[in-house]
Parts: sequence; C-alpha cells; structure tokens
Amino acid sequence: MAFFIEVLVGGLLAGIMYALVALGFVLIYKASSVFNFAQGAMVFFAVLSFVGFMELGLPFWLALPVTIAMMVAVGMLTERFVLRPLVNQSEDTLLMATIGLTFVIEGVAQLAWGVEVRRLDLGIKDEPIGWLVDNAGILVSQLDITAGVVASIMVAALALLFSRTKVGRGLRAVADDHAAALSIGIPLKHIWALVWATAGVVALVAGMLWGARSGVQFALTFTALKALPVLIIGGFTSVPGVIVAGLIVGAVEKITEVYVGPYFGGGIEGWLPYVLAVLFLLVRPEGLFGEKIIRRV
Repeated sequence: MAFFIEVLVGGLLAGIMYALVALGFVLIYKASSVFNFAQGAMVFFAVLSFVGFMELGLPFWLALPVTIAMMVAVGMLTERFVLRPLVNQSEDTLLMATIGLTFVIEGVAQLAWGVEVRRLDLGIKDEPIGWLVDNAGILVSQLDITAGVVASIMVAALALLFSRTKVGRGLRAVADDHAAALSIGIPLKHIWALVWATAGVVALVAGMLWGARSGVQFALTFTALKALPVLIIGGFTSVPGVIVAGLIVGAVEKITEVYVGPYFGGGIEGWLPYVLAVLFLLVRPEGLFGEKIIRRV
C-alpha cells in the first residue's frame, strides 16, 4: 500500500504540473479562440532566459522579476503584432501563425543563449522527505512536493482571478461573444493583452518546475504535447477542467506504467494519455467540463 501511495502521489504531482502548462492554452483559447501552439516554446524560452540571466551574474532574486517582466512583454508583443492583425481571420490561419511563432521563439532562444543543456538549482534537494519515510515508509521527493505545491497555488490563484474578479467576468464575456463584450464597454484589446501576458508568466513558472527536474533543454518544448491530452479531457475552455484532467492523466499514467508497463516492455506513460484523449474525443469531444457545441447544418 505504501508503494501504491508513492506512485499515486508522484502521478498527482506530475498531473498538477501538466495542468499548469495546459492552463496557458486555456487562458488564451478562452479569450481569443486561438490555440497557441507556441506555448511549449514559450516555456523553453522563459526558463532558458532565466538561467541565462543568472549566468550573466544576476542573483536569483533579481533574475526572477527580470524574466517575469520579459515574459509579460513577450506575451503582450505577441498579442499586439501576431494576434491582433489576424483578428478576423479563420482559426486555421491563427493556428498556422502560432506554429510559425513557435519556430521564431525557439530560434531566438537558442540564438541568444545557446543550445547547451543547463542545470537549474532552485535550492530544493531532490531527496525523500525524512518524516514521511520514518513514519509512513513513503518515498516522496522534496522537489516533487515543492513543485506540486507551487503549481497548485499558481493554478488556484489564476482560477480565482478569472472566476471571482471583474477581469475574470470580462474574460468570460469575451469568450462568449466578442461583439457583445465590446458593445457593453469591455476593453477587448486590454483583455487579450492581459491574458497573453499571464500566459507568459505561467510559461516561466512551468519551465522552472520542469527544468529543475529534467534540466533546461530543448526537450521542454515537448512538455506542451503532454498538455494536449489534458486539454482534450478537461475541455479547452475550462480552468477547473484542466485541473481535474491533469490529475487524472498524471495518476493514470504513473499507475499504469508501474503495474501494467512491465508486461508491455515499459514506456506506457509516453502514449497512454493520448489513448485516453482519443477515447474522450469519441465519447465526449467537448471534454469533462467543456461546453457542448451544437452546430446546425
């Protein structure tokens, strides 16, 4: 039972971080109906820049706000010069624009900071928590727990911001109908700029958490791919949905990998989330918490 709890907790903590990455997609999609394919590249660019600033001599406490300010600027500039000129274009055009943006961000990141794998030390030891080992015999890393707590706080804060505040009500209005939101005085451009800036900050936090575990490297761009099943299962427009879906994906993939993986040679956690996503697309394509869309033809 102790081993099962270890596996479950590890899966749930990973799921929280999946949800954090997926949250960046949801915020932008809710505000502008744009699937931001470049979110993974933003994660890579943000954490690589953070490490790069520290390599230039900035201390942690200064490099962090500098990188946050930079990612806010990146998000707002993206909205201004990529999204806004394409407002009335088709969804396909907007998607292709974000795919192109992905390669631009990746190229700029590697041009500015190089391609070497960096180590990110957040000052938290990747060791089991002593009292859990002594009292329950459960091995859970301090780094994993800290990352899960930080991601949970970030997700909860954003969920409250966009569900309980005036900005959140404006975001929901914009998501429902752009024209109607404009007609009642909601500043559409300001909402879009705020959401893209928030997505940039979310990318930095997610990149720091993943980078501390696996190193700061180009492979972080593929973190976004792991967020896709979370989006499909939870719903592209639901913040609570991606939280629940992230926990489901994280727990299921870890438990299946440990208990079923040996019978298939391992590697199940790499593709099982996508199988779950396909099943949801067949049974409930709008996701657990997404709005059901009825189109008349």
